[in-house]
Amino acid sequence: MAVAAISMTPTTSTARTRNDAASEELLVAVAEGDQLAFAALYDRVTPQVLGVALRVLRDRALAEEVAQEVMVEVWRKAARFDPDRGTASGWITTLAHRRAVDRVRSEQASRDRDDRVSRRDEPRAFDAVADEVQVNLDHWQVRRALSTLTDRQREAIELAYFGGHTYRDVARVLDIPEGTAKSRLRDGLLRLREALEDLV
Repeated sequence: MAVAAISMTPTTSTARTRNDAASEELLVAVAEGDQLAFAALYDRVTPQVLGVALRVLRDRALAEEVAQEVMVEVWRKAARFDPDRGTASGWITTLAHRRAVDRVRSEQASRDRDDRVSRRDEPRAFDAVADEVQVNLDHWQVRRALSTLTDRQREAIELAYFGGHTYRDVARVLDIPEGTAKSRLRDGLLRLREALEDLV
């Protein structure tokens, strides 16, 4: 039952009885479908629920929406309240806090989606596209030029220039003399330069 649909005019004695009851008693009565108990509980806890939502959301309109949603949830889920595990106020404010945090996450996710869509729809600057094409072309040319090297030359160059090793490291890793490592690097680089010149 929606909160807005609860409209009752209890007698004075009934209203006094409901208002004097502990929140836990009211919540147990709400679980049994007692609308008068819900009205009394609503009046009692809604300011606290609104305060919790407002502290989390920092937006009055959103906090009021969340407070209404929480009170509807209280009406629907009152049977889940266990007086042996805590107070009615604690149970309800926990619902309020969770609902407010969920709303924050939902609002953030919505903003993130909007940002992604707007960035996707923005025309990319010509320079950015041109730079990306050039980088891809450079990568393709280097890969193509590397394929013209012998396996030994390619291995030495990859260790030195892509692995960040010195020629001494290359010699040690490949278990070859330092002079051989230098020769492979030198010959490989010369061949690589020729291959790249041919591709231009």
